[in-house]
Amino acid sequence: MRRILVDYARNMKAEKRGGQVVKVPLEEFLGAADQLRETIVDVDRALDRLAAIDERQAKVVEMRFFAGLSEEEIARALRLSKRTVTREWTMAKAWLRGELGADKGSVL
Repeated sequence: MRRILVDYARNMKAEKRGGQVVKVPLEEFLGAADQLRETIVDVDRALDRLAAIDERQAKVVEMRFFAGLSEEEIARALRLSKRTVTREWTMAKAWLRGELGADKGSVL
């Protein structure tokens, strides 16, 4: 019986069955999706302003935030050192948080 219960529990937690996924009511998801769309538009506008000041920082944010690349991947793509990418990402995040305010700056 123990083996049956353990196997059942493992199957229910399996990744392919969404075992670690938290179920969210549809209404809550739709509200969050609207807020996310608004945040993405705000980040895009702020990113345009950042590009006018520092194009490389804007490119790093674009690759990190919108493309989901790691700092190592960005460094390879832009032919920069990882340390430079880390520095640019840190500076750009601070600038964008100031531009976006406390509520939307937390997505970075």
